[in-house]
Amino acid sequence: MKKQRNIVVESALSIPVEEQPTEFVERKGLAHPDTMCDAIMETVCILLCAEYKERFGRILHHNIDKGMLVAGKTMPNPGGGKVIEPMKLIFGDRATYTHNGTVVPIGEIAEAAAKQWIKKNLRFVDPEVNVIYQNEIKPGSPELTDAFSRPFIGANDTSVGVGHAPQTETERLVLDAEQYLNSNIFKYAFPETGKDVKIMAFRQNRDLAVTVAIAFVDQYIPNETAYFEKKQVIQENLTEFFHCKKQTIDSINVQLNTLDDPERGIEGMYLTVLGTSAESGDGGQVGRGNRVNGLITFNRPQSLEAAAGKNPVNHVGKIYNILSHEIARRIHKEVEGVKEVTVYLCSQIGKPLDEPLQASARLILQEGIHLDNVREQVTSIIQVELAYIEVFIEQLTLGKFGVC
Repeated sequence: MKKQRNIVVESALSIPVEEQPTEFVERKGLAHPDTMCDAIMETVCILLCAEYKERFGRILHHNIDKGMLVAGKTMPNPGGGKVIEPMKLIFGDRATYTHNGTVVPIGEIAEAAAKQWIKKNLRFVDPEVNVIYQNEIKPGSPELTDAFSRPFIGANDTSVGVGHAPQTETERLVLDAEQYLNSNIFKYAFPETGKDVKIMAFRQNRDLAVTVAIAFVDQYIPNETAYFEKKQVIQENLTEFFHCKKQTIDSINVQLNTLDDPERGIEGMYLTVLGTSAESGDGGQVGRGNRVNGLITFNRPQSLEAAAGKNPVNHVGKIYNILSHEIARRIHKEVEGVKEVTVYLCSQIGKPLDEPLQASARLILQEGIHLDNVREQVTSIIQVELAYIEVFIEQLTLGKFGVC
């Protein structure tokens, strides 16, 4: 194992997020337009990795992280509305189209990946009818493409990945709630709900205020009265869910679809035809949604990198951001006395991925634990994770880690 001389283990100058007086956490659910873009472009990336490996024995240069979803046009109506204009999904950025005289059908692979994801995850969206596909993936530049032909493939960029552990109670509750709202059991009980869910939680001391947006599917809503009755039942159900899941939170106030106005008729209800705001109201873009931990955590350091769709071979915007979270989780789990940890991995373009320019672990320790007591163990965990980065990369190519 290479000896790492660029690892710093230091004390954080802040208090744990869990103990801060206020905290903000957001989660954009499965059918939110931004999450759709992230998930679909990551699926394209995974299928491209498999295609390149099957054809050439290795993964070639590609980055599919500039996708965009253009909202369509629908006319929701109680009892069932109609689609006027389909959504448009635009695939962007770069990929290797030809190698050693062999042509790779990038556009066909991208479209097949998108249809596969939509069919699996969006029960009201017909991928053959409700979406138009536009391939704007271009060949990569000679320099970046050549990097994949070298005996040693170094970092593609100079960038910083950041991860943290453990989850706060608010973070866990938000993630659990969205997964519950989009679970099969919830959809069986409440088929009128679409998968476009957005949750914003604000904690002040031990009181939690949760604002939830859920797209309702119009074919299950016969009239305005039914909408508001179902909304009330769902709000009560979700409130009960939070109360069952909370541990140290004292009070929880859940509000659902707060833009609704019973005085405005159909205009005052969050009705959709397909269960997503992308059908008419809102477009989406890669990188504008959840970070690689599945959340938007406003109290913590975050990278602006869009991990979804980036190649898993040398793009540190994906590799280091996901790996830093894995390292942080290990440190918190295995090193006794660590209350909270934030891990930073800084790359240097062209340099080996297992030798970052700087790796830093900032620790908040329990009372009575000193930095010298844990420094060696924390350093060892970082060294081991970096030493086995090729194994981690292989897992990335198979889609073993979520990115949104």
